Amino acid sequence: MASHRHSGPSSYKVGTMAEKFDCHYCRDPLQGKKYVQKDGHHCCLKCFDKFCANTCVECRKPIGADSKEVHYKNRFWHDTCFRCAKCLHPLANETFVAKDNKILCNKCTTREDSPKCKGCFKAIVAGDQNVEYKGTVWHKDCFTCSNCKQVIGTGSFFPKGEDFYCVTCHETKFAKHCVKCNKAITSGGITYQDQPWHADCFVCVTCSKKLAGQRFTAVEDQYYCVDCYKNFVAKKCAGCKNPITGFWLKGSSVVAYEGQSWHDYCFHCKKCSVNLANKRFVFHQEQVYCPDCAKKL
Repeated sequence: MASHRHSGPSSYKVGTMAEKFDCHYCRDPLQGKKYVQKDGHHCCLKCFDKFCANTCVECRKPIGADSKEVHYKNRFWHDTCFRCAKCLHPLANETFVAKDNKILCNKCTTREDSPKCKGCFKAIVAGDQNVEYKGTVWHKDCFTCSNCKQVIGTGSFFPKGEDFYCVTCHETKFAKHCVKCNKAITSGGITYQDQPWHADCFVCVTCSKKLAGQRFTAVEDQYYCVDCYKNFVAKKCAGCKNPITGFWLKGSSVVAYEGQSWHDYCFHCKKCSVNLANKRFVFHQEQVYCPDCAKKL
C-alpha cells in the first residue's frame, strides 16, 4: 500500500475582470468584479458555486472559488475537510494512504494493519512488548492467567483448551501430586499401582536408592531395593542360611513349616539328603528327615 499526496491545482483560475465581460450563466456584468474562468467561460462567483464548483465528499457542500481544494482520483475536498478518517488529523499538506475508500494518515494505517491483541482487542504496534502463541498475539500485560488473573507476560505457562495458566495455578488445579511428599509433579514422574510419585521420592526405604527402572520388592507398602530386601527383610533359608528372594520367579518355590522356611532345593533329609519338597517328611528336633530315616532315629 503506497502513500500519496493530493493532485495539483484545479482546472480553473480566479481573477478580477478588467474588461467588459458578462457572466456566462446569469449575464451580470463582471467588469471590476472577481470572476472565475473555467472551460473557456467566465462566470461570477455565485454562479460558479451553483453550476461549476466541485462538491466536497466530506461535508457535501460546494467548494467555492475562494476555497482551497484537494482532489484525489476524481474526488474533491475542502482542504479543511481532507482529514484522516480515524484520528481526524488534517492531511492537506501531508502524505496519506487511501484504503477501502477511506483516507488515513500513516500512523493510523500502521494501526489498521497491525495485529489485534486477544486480550484488549487493540492494535499491537511497533515497539509494543507482546506474547505470541499458535498464531494469536497479546500485549505483554494482557496475557494473564485464566485462574488468578495475574500477568504471565513472557513467563512460563500451561495452555488448557482456550485458557492459559501460570505455573502455580496449573499445579493447584491439574497437576498430579506425589503420594509421598504431596507436591505437584510437573515432569519426570512415575506411576506404581496407579499412584503418582516423583522419581526422587520413589526410593528404597532403607538405603534411599532410587527405584525407578530398577528391580524392587514391596512389603506392606514399603519399597526395598534387591540388596536391602535380601539383607534386612527376606527370610533366611533354614538349610543354606541364605536369603530366600527368588520365590517370585517361575519354576522356584519355598517350603515353610513351623515358622521356618527353606528353598525348595534345600529341603532335604538330614540323613540321606534326599529332596523332600512336595513329599512326606518327619520334623524332629528342628531337623527334617525322610520317613525311612526317621524310623532309624
